[in-house]
Amino acid sequence: MRILGVIPARYASTRFPGKPLVMINGKSMIRRVYEQSVQCDKLAKVIVATDSEAIYNHVRLFNGNVMMTSELHTSGTERCREIVEKIRLTGDDYSSVINIQGDEPFIQPEQIRLVAECLNNPLTQLATLIKKIVSQDELDSPNVVKVVTDVEGNALYFSRSVIPFIRGKNAREWLAEATFYKHIGIYGYKTTVLEEIVALPVSDLERAESLEQLRWLVNGYRVKTQVTVFESIAIDTPADLLKITNTNGTFLQ
Repeated sequence: MRILGVIPARYASTRFPGKPLVMINGKSMIRRVYEQSVQCDKLAKVIVATDSEAIYNHVRLFNGNVMMTSELHTSGTERCREIVEKIRLTGDDYSSVINIQGDEPFIQPEQIRLVAECLNNPLTQLATLIKKIVSQDELDSPNVVKVVTDVEGNALYFSRSVIPFIRGKNAREWLAEATFYKHIGIYGYKTTVLEEIVALPVSDLERAESLEQLRWLVNGYRVKTQVTVFESIAIDTPADLLKITNTNGTFLQ
């Protein structure tokens, strides 16, 4: 099975314009994501998908694979689909695609490998990662997406609210009473499934929670999850750069 890694990278981020090009210890964020991704031996190829000529030219400068995509896409999933279409026109094809977030400069090759291993199962339609929540701040934050799964590891629901609700216990005691998981935003799609889900209309649940994956669940698609022990550090705003700095102001990696 051939798996394509795609790194969607928009320049016009509302909260952090141009963030793929922000420098971290002498390397741009998009270069760090790319170099981490190509270390995963499960990927046949890695391509940056962008709507920005500045990002396109930058990736070309460090000899990375990059393709231009439409400015009209509303999600990385749509951008991945366009890349698959363009590659197919060249006579090349992939059975699966992994959507790697372009704002996680320290993504681990092992995390990508976990998603790839899920896709090796012929029954897997979509795959993603989850991680055990260990702090009250994470549990309380609506920016940390929670997920509950069935006994086979398929996602039952994603929410910005705390799930499950622990009845009869103070909320500050919940971490001691149950295991909670947060969603790590990397997605794997069988190519045939990717073609189907981009055609689905926005669902009421997706609109309410602002979570794309709920569109897939309400339409009956299964999202297989794997547990990762690695932390996810997404850079959504300039302030988020503080997440990856030591107290003396130097970057962690």
